[in-house]
Amino acid sequence: MKATKLERLQADGWKVGNAEDFLELNDEEARLVALKLSLISAVKKSRLKSRLSQTDLAQRMKSSQSRIAKIEAGDPSVSLDLIVRALIASGAKTRDIQAAFTATE
Repeated sequence: MKATKLERLQADGWKVGNAEDFLELNDEEARLVALKLSLISAVKKSRLKSRLSQTDLAQRMKSSQSRIAKIEAGDPSVSLDLIVRALIASGAKTRDIQAAFTATE
């Protein structure tokens, strides 16, 4: 956000912060969210790199296309286990998986 816009908003009484502030997340919760987002991004990147559709990936996982869509959308009902399974099924290499885990550090 531009400094002038930030100043104008604050002058009008608006509070400006980040998602962690808004959601009142502690450090561990914020790190977990960042990790999940990194893994979700890696799933989609790997799927596209492997030229797989969501349906193709779902078939590899014995799941449904809608479940893959939920994974990629960051649906809160999706577990870390399922995200990692999707990442592996998409053909991600070990180094890609490691990179997704360490991208938040």
